[in-house]
Amino acid sequence: MPMRIECRNYESRSYGNGDVVRKCNLDLAPEAPWRCPAACAGFAPRSDIAWAWGSAVGEKTPAEPVGEGIAELLDAAEDIVNAAGPDILRELQEERRKATKGWRGKLKRRR
Repeated sequence: MPMRIECRNYESRSYGNGDVVRKCNLDLAPEAPWRCPAACAGFAPRSDIAWAWGSAVGEKTPAEPVGEGIAELLDAAEDIVNAAGPDILRELQEERRKATKGWRGKLKRRR
């Protein structure tokens, strides 16, 4: 079954460089962006009032790559990104701390 775009948990986001992300917000579609599980426990029809397709709807889903273990490959890639997250946040916090420390020091000297 392809991604269920009529599900309230489906999200599609387009970026300025032309990339489009199609995903399940509940992370229940291990083979996203190509398909949802046949009997997905998280499926819920959209209930948006006057919901209709607009011109912002992205291109059709790209062709699914041929091969075995695609869901496993996507899971492994997600694990790599998730593992890097805390280190990236720590680095950003350190940079911000250093930047504000210098600014506060200058402010104290002026007083």
